[in-house]
Amino acid sequence: MDTEGTYDGQATRRGHVPRPTTPPPAPPHVPPAPPKPVHAPAVGSTLADWARAPRPQAEPGVWRFGYEPRKGEEAEAATDRSLLIGAVISFLACVLLWSLLTNNYIPYAEVPLKLFTPRDWWEFGGGAADHRGRAALQVYELLLTGALVFWFSRLGSWSLAFERLVAARGSGARVAGAAAVALFVAMLIATRTLPADDLVFSHLPYPELGRAATLTVNLLFVVLYGPVVYLFLRLAGWRGPRGRSAPPATTAAAAPAGLAAQHPPAEDPVRWPQLRGAGLVEVADRLEGEAGGGRMNDVDYARIQRAWDSVRVDPSRMRAFADSVRDKGAGACVHPSGDRDLPVRAARHDLLARQVLLGTVEDGVRNPYARRGTSLALDPDVLGTSLLAVGPSGTGKTQRLVRPVVESLALQALAGQAAVVAVGAAGAQLGPDAAYDVVVRIGDPGSVYDLDLYGGTTDPDEAATLLAEAFVGDVPGIDVRRAATALAQLLGPFRAAHGRFPAVPELRELLDGLPTALDALRRELDGQPAMLRELDARTRQHGAHGDPGPALADRVALLDRPAFAGFFDTTGQGRPFSLRALEHPIRVRVDLPERGHADASRMLARLLLAQFNAAAAARADRSLFAFLAFDDASHTLTAETVRGVQRLRSAHAGVLLTLRTLDDVPEALRTPLLGAVGCRMAFAGVTTWDGKRFAEAWGTEWVETRDVTHRTVFADQPLTRAIHAFRKLVTGKAVTTDAVTVRQVERERWSASDLAHAVPPGHAVLSLTSVSGERAAPLLVRLAGTA
Repeated sequence: MDTEGTYDGQATRRGHVPRPTTPPPAPPHVPPAPPKPVHAPAVGSTLADWARAPRPQAEPGVWRFGYEPRKGEEAEAATDRSLLIGAVISFLACVLLWSLLTNNYIPYAEVPLKLFTPRDWWEFGGGAADHRGRAALQVYELLLTGALVFWFSRLGSWSLAFERLVAARGSGARVAGAAAVALFVAMLIATRTLPADDLVFSHLPYPELGRAATLTVNLLFVVLYGPVVYLFLRLAGWRGPRGRSAPPATTAAAAPAGLAAQHPPAEDPVRWPQLRGAGLVEVADRLEGEAGGGRMNDVDYARIQRAWDSVRVDPSRMRAFADSVRDKGAGACVHPSGDRDLPVRAARHDLLARQVLLGTVEDGVRNPYARRGTSLALDPDVLGTSLLAVGPSGTGKTQRLVRPVVESLALQALAGQAAVVAVGAAGAQLGPDAAYDVVVRIGDPGSVYDLDLYGGTTDPDEAATLLAEAFVGDVPGIDVRRAATALAQLLGPFRAAHGRFPAVPELRELLDGLPTALDALRRELDGQPAMLRELDARTRQHGAHGDPGPALADRVALLDRPAFAGFFDTTGQGRPFSLRALEHPIRVRVDLPERGHADASRMLARLLLAQFNAAAAARADRSLFAFLAFDDASHTLTAETVRGVQRLRSAHAGVLLTLRTLDDVPEALRTPLLGAVGCRMAFAGVTTWDGKRFAEAWGTEWVETRDVTHRTVFADQPLTRAIHAFRKLVTGKAVTTDAVTVRQVERERWSASDLAHAVPPGHAVLSLTSVSGERAAPLLVRLAGTA
């Protein structure tokens, strides 16, 4: 079908990057891939549950799969002392009231029981006439006991007191506390203080049971004590035989399965109601059968949904779409690579919401009450404002942020929704080669693909601007515009003479002003006076004060090395990758030679960022979300690229930049960089200097503070003075009264000191902004994979 190249196969048109005819050779040392987790969803009924699960609208960053908003408001925090006092007093009151009821000190307590039971069960004086009345009394007493315990436990916050005063001290304390309470309850039953034992065993017809009496008694023991044991095992933290072994994906995917029945049959997403409404009943039946038979996965579902959306925009594609689905079923409209899934997934993804799960918002006072305990995810709506992550080495920036985000965008590329380019050092754990359509290994002779140094453009001025930004954008004292003019004065004449841009050695010779190179170019330009004037102007400026030519030549020399021989070819003999391919759902990984050629790697990183900014903004079709991820963006940013990053949100594109410290960015760009990105992430271990920048970016908020002033009480009466003296002798403290002052003050959301010292390992503080302008305050997040 005609999909404007979105789902087409291999092609050779300009700007398209074909897949290699033979697979690239494997590198000598392939890092081991992580184990393949359970996909969400899998096949068959799991896919139906996944598609039917509710995904309500929520704040930016909320994992919408099966999300239920937290109800109620935050209760006022109680101190440990008040919790303990409240629990003890409520327990004593419960025991007192229970004792009064069971010992008949409260009149008419048994009236409700006698009103709802036969009269012949009771004697005239009010006692039980036979075993039926005694059983009714025992049941009534147990119900009253349960009601009292439930009401006083809520009144005294027993569960909160147990969690705060016992369980918070560790798993050992939790188990010991649960065992003590269980022993207490068992003692009450065994000593017949609670009539449960009598109720179960005193009414059995033992003579009639005969030999079965022993078995019956044992079974009743299990029935009586089994629920008590199970209840206190749960209190001790036990979650069942599969509570620890069940993978998170299975648990989360199955949680909303019960909501599937709420969808009317006409709106069941697995039955493809939108296709049936358009008259494509046969196509919908085929897709429903594919899903029911386990031949469709989440990528297929999202991809076909995306193809149908394109048909709704252009109805002329409907016939081709229908034919494709009839012929191939779940494999219809497949990605040009033929892949229908990634070889391995390292994170949980929801392709209907286009989200990747990063972690869980900590259930603590530093986070807003409504977000505590919720799962946190990223999607193109927030990634479209770009994300800056800062954290020292070893904090998990690659494994817990870059890899999941790149993987999510790669899955969306397979579904025809995105184009992703991942840039990192050779050996970075950004996924296996099979997960990408194009892998560019700069400096590796075995690389199948090359990198287009000029970004696929044919305009000498545009190419010169991009190269100048990459070559000297980080050099203090050099005007990038003058450098771009100098390059344009060489690139234009060379392209006019040879029909292509110069290769790296040729460009170096021209920038060095070698007479042989300039004379040869001048001869080729015979009859083109405009280009000759450009070349003569460059010749006159060469060597003058402020000439950027020598600096440009020095930077080009970093690429004119034996390790890069055969790369950056402009003769058409290689397979150069160009960022002009962002109009297609392509998955690209660029490996930079960081170890042996650090300066060249940083320069190429600057070039890729500049080319991405230009290519994303120049796309004619912006329906695909374009994304560029840097595993290490140190010394990559310039003033112009920072401005370009800010403009990406209107181009349906975004970038992910990770830094070890903000010191890797020029000081003049640190504040503009934090202002240019909409999402900011500070990992555990950042310095106070970096924390100060984040604190300024996140601003302040109004909070309620309480100042407590202790004032000594001076008694006038002799008896009161004696009591106060005795209390001081026992406690060692004078008798005081507390004066509480409550006021609203403006404080930083996260201070520099808190960011440097209060963020636990495996955690990060993350703020989000969506393309539409919605904001999520800085959240303390426990990243996935953190114990």
